Amino acid sequence: MPRRERNKFVKRGEVLELKIEDYAFGGKGIARIRNEHGEFVVFVPNTLPGQLVKAQVKKTSKKYAECKLFEVLEPSEDETEISFQEIAGAPYIKLPVAKQHEYKYESTMSLFKRIGKVENIEDLFDEFVDSPNDYHYRNKMEYGFSAIGYNHELKTDVDEFTLGFKRRGTWWCGDNLNKDSGLFDKQFEDNLIKIKEYCEATGLTPWHGPKREGFFRFFVVRKSYKTNQFLFNLVTTSPDLPKFDLNKFANFLVGLFGDRVAGFLHTINDEVGDRTIATTGSIDLIHGNDKIVEELLGLNFEISIKSFFQTNPKCAEKLYSKVAEYTLENKEAVDNTVVMDLFCGTGTIGQIIASKANNTKIVGVDIVKSAIEDAKENAKRNNIKGLDFYAADVGKFLTEHPEFKNKIRTIILDPARAGIAPKTLNKIINLNADRMVYVSCNPATQARDTEQLMEAGYAIKKISLVDQFPHTAHIETVVLFEK
Repeated sequence: MPRRERNKFVKRGEVLELKIEDYAFGGKGIARIRNEHGEFVVFVPNTLPGQLVKAQVKKTSKKYAECKLFEVLEPSEDETEISFQEIAGAPYIKLPVAKQHEYKYESTMSLFKRIGKVENIEDLFDEFVDSPNDYHYRNKMEYGFSAIGYNHELKTDVDEFTLGFKRRGTWWCGDNLNKDSGLFDKQFEDNLIKIKEYCEATGLTPWHGPKREGFFRFFVVRKSYKTNQFLFNLVTTSPDLPKFDLNKFANFLVGLFGDRVAGFLHTINDEVGDRTIATTGSIDLIHGNDKIVEELLGLNFEISIKSFFQTNPKCAEKLYSKVAEYTLENKEAVDNTVVMDLFCGTGTIGQIIASKANNTKIVGVDIVKSAIEDAKENAKRNNIKGLDFYAADVGKFLTEHPEFKNKIRTIILDPARAGIAPKTLNKIINLNADRMVYVSCNPATQARDTEQLMEAGYAIKKISLVDQFPHTAHIETVVLFEK
């Protein structure tokens, strides 16, 4: 068997200092190594052109290597000073938002050209929808406890009680959040250090990742923009629970945040996996309510600590308005027909369109039964008619519901990050709709699906970009396809 040729530029595990020269889709900075063997490309996620970074090689091939970012040694000349505490979850917070949009637009367009084979994509561009709030836009945060912290002066990990986020590039090391990160609620994050001090004073231990032991694990917060209230969830293990007074802790939270506390829950998670909600654990309500209410475009949604809900609700309103605009753009084509909302989840998009369309039947379909039950409850609460939800597999839907045959003229697609499996997309194409409105939180998989849709006779009519997550590499797209 021939020996695998050794990479002449880098080796796996090697730590490099790299100057970032370009930006690729998904927040990957591009560095180049040049030596007597030629030029070699290295990708480093969450970096920007102009930065000098320290990164470790994780994957290598003949043509390129992929690295994990450790730290930014020198900023890009485009970056500015900020008053927030920097966190790994907002790698571009020092970059002006207009510049962030520029990178997101250019990298997304090149993706559709390269993967989707759409040469004239810029001519089809409709709008860049920005977030109404550039800062403090998130409605949910998960803060982790850790017995291993990071000393920024000595640049090394130390044994200490921390509450905040993971140190960039590590899974075992926590980094205290001492003040507002610019992403969540300022009053809450400025007080997180007091929550840490309260927990530390009990003498009970935070979670130690490598040893897989400890009492305090996570502190999860949901916020309603409608009521300006918080729903808290403290996640711990069970052995030391008799030593911790949950009611006293609830009173402490009310002392900090007053009537902004909607409710406080406690979750037991004795599993070793790094997740907030365990499959075997219990969730108990200690104080107040176990749900908060959020409003989107005049409709109310009840959200529990476990519910999936848009993370940036103010921007989600703009996203859904764009989806409704594309769906109802050609009223003659939509009136007296069926609009199918596929992968509908808890039915948000379908409800919004049903509230705007009078002579149209909206059919929401999702394979997850519990999501469909939530969707029915939400529609009942909002008193929306002309909307039906089905827990069904898309391939079998028309066989089970022949009454919709040849009536589905528009399909709304909002799949998970992985996009739509080719077999499933074929089944969707076989529903024979004239139009599709495809919403994606991962334009890379959407660009891949675009090629299959074009081969089936659909063409892109319009594309909009929606920036739901400022200061990150994420971008959402809304594409209108027509036969």
